[in-house]
Amino acid sequence: MNIFVIWLVMVIAWNYGYPQASPLEDVIVAIVLSLFGRILKKYLKM
Repeated sequence: MNIFVIWLVMVIAWNYGYPQASPLEDVIVAIVLSLFGRILKKYLKM
C-alpha cells in the first residue's frame, strides 16, 4: 500500500509540476513511475 501512495504522490507532483505536458507524456511518466514502484517494492522486501 505504501508503494501505491508513493506512486500516487509522484504522479500528482508530475501533473502539477508540468501542467503543459501532453496526455501521451502523462501516460509515459505514469508507466515509468509504475515500473519504478515495482523496483522499489522488490528492494524494500529484501
